[in-house]
Amino acid sequence: MIAGCSTTSTLDSVQAPQAVPSKYAAIVVDANSGKVLFEENAEAARYPASLTKMMTLYMLFEAIEQGRLSPSSSIPVSAYAASRPPSRLGFKPGQSVDVDTAISALATKSANDVAAAVGEFLAGSEEQFAQMMTAKGRQLGMRHTVFRNASGLPDAGQQTTARDMALLGIALRKRFPHYYAYFSKQAFSFNGKTIRGHNRLLGRVEGVDGIKTGYIRASGFNIVTSVNRDGRWLVLTIMGGNTAATRDAHVRELIERYLPRATRASATVAVAG
Repeated sequence: MIAGCSTTSTLDSVQAPQAVPSKYAAIVVDANSGKVLFEENAEAARYPASLTKMMTLYMLFEAIEQGRLSPSSSIPVSAYAASRPPSRLGFKPGQSVDVDTAISALATKSANDVAAAVGEFLAGSEEQFAQMMTAKGRQLGMRHTVFRNASGLPDAGQQTTARDMALLGIALRKRFPHYYAYFSKQAFSFNGKTIRGHNRLLGRVEGVDGIKTGYIRASGFNIVTSVNRDGRWLVLTIMGGNTAATRDAHVRELIERYLPRATRASATVAVAG
């Protein structure tokens, strides 16, 4: 599990440039040891936005491992799923998406139509799937997270914390290392087109290998970032950025400040399955 905080923003005077004060939250975790290197409002209730899809993917990866479906399986798209607002791939009711494409669409494009289709396929309804997501979160130690949908589209009841999202980011890599490369994709091909992702840190910041961005008006610009350099591994959550650019600049600042303080790979974080 994530250990207690050792360094606070008060001590280090880390600034969150142009973050919305009522929405800002952040945490930096040494993922090798579980030690918290920095936190600010880390347990305050926040809207996850499309960080939600990290749990949708966790559930999908688990279903694959359980043999309930394979990467080539087809997921039907209902009228409800097809009607979800952007971002989406634009499926029509009655069409289907293979699991491999669905994973890329969720991790890279953050497609809301695909998220709803996955939820319906795995649980019969998106509402039931959200209950399963919440229960899985509790198993992982996400004590303050409640999911109401599979996508992160606005819902006043769908809330999380920066700490819970960091815990989920760590769990995804540890539990599903063979699927984690999907979070590193900057683009994927669909119907002959190149679909580019939203994570501008990939390929631009040394060691960054994922994982997910998110935005709705109520949340501000969110991100969970994983960075690995020289055996050191950080997972950072930033929530409530005013723009994607200022959020990303803050991530860069935190990486450069705290990565040298992280332990090299020798210890592991205990994460429930």
